[in-house]
Amino acid sequence: MIDIAGAVAVEGIDEASRDQPDPAHVAAGVRGVAAHYGDPLREQRTLDTAVGLVDRSHRGIIAVPGEERATWLHTVTSQHLSGLAAGEGTELLVLSPHGHIEQHAMVAEDGETTWLDTEPGATEGLLAYLNKMRFFSKVEPRDATAERALLSLVGPAATEALGTLGVTGLAAPDQVAVPGPKFPHGAVPPRASARYDVRPLPIGGWARRGPLGVDLLVPRSAMEQVVAELRGAGVPVAGLWAYEAIRVAARQPRVGVDTDHRTIPAEVDLIGPAVHLDKGCYRGQETVARVHNMGRPPRRLVLLHLDGVTTDQPPAAGTPVTLDGRAVGFVGTAVLHHELGQVALAVIKRNVSDDAALMIGETAAAIDPS
Repeated sequence: MIDIAGAVAVEGIDEASRDQPDPAHVAAGVRGVAAHYGDPLREQRTLDTAVGLVDRSHRGIIAVPGEERATWLHTVTSQHLSGLAAGEGTELLVLSPHGHIEQHAMVAEDGETTWLDTEPGATEGLLAYLNKMRFFSKVEPRDATAERALLSLVGPAATEALGTLGVTGLAAPDQVAVPGPKFPHGAVPPRASARYDVRPLPIGGWARRGPLGVDLLVPRSAMEQVVAELRGAGVPVAGLWAYEAIRVAARQPRVGVDTDHRTIPAEVDLIGPAVHLDKGCYRGQETVARVHNMGRPPRRLVLLHLDGVTTDQPPAAGTPVTLDGRAVGFVGTAVLHHELGQVALAVIKRNVSDDAALMIGETAAAIDPS
């Protein structure tokens, strides 16, 4: 999609952007993605009110075939996957021994292979962890980024647009309610805490319905045909800037941007979609259980409204958030939203009140309490 008229490459705006393919993937023929196609705010409005097609083919793809893949992934990640069936998707985390988030991946199961898609730049680390944990399990994880690509239909009309590719009736995401502290064993059903409907695409690959729309995991060789069919049916394209603005407004955290090395799942609202609280032992589980039972993680994810008076440039990820001159958190993703103006996701100390007068450099910031 980088060859579509008007496309402005991410790296053409920011050479240091993390939204570039891994160098190894570039060497294998994976191309960069567009930040926008000439009108970022219009593209945002399209995603917010209708549907648009976003190129997210820079994400890493890991294939996990093997007859023991479901039970094996169940033991080495945060999600309940032992019963994962063909046509199901979800999310998972890899945690450190102390419960800090190391990796996040979206999941799609096709009956023969479990497909994981993860952040650009994170593929090598996630694959290394999986291979380290193989032991004698009958699984064969591999980097499949050169084989498969991720595109996303984003917006309220995403499932309708999917009909162009011959798939209809994708069920809405199904997430188990997070139980209160010290819940009894068996209170959380033995299934993935979030289930996303996955269907095969006639052109090859799969469609997975998620929180922001429908992801299309397609053969990289079929990307051009998929894009042509959707554009031919009137689906407009939108850049990664538009996607990120919609994600921020929906308060969907991005691991590695809206997290730091100390972040635990409860701080960034990832318990619901990516962690099963009653499945038993996995790396980092003790911290997850202790924090949940206490009911008070030390920090929390918030949406900040920035005044935009001193600068029209959103702050960089990692910029400190201060209160009375003291650092109380950090900025994650900051964007210019077509309705909300300058907004940002931030992780701040839990005891910071919703009416606190926060600063990000010289920019005043207010917490959205909704």
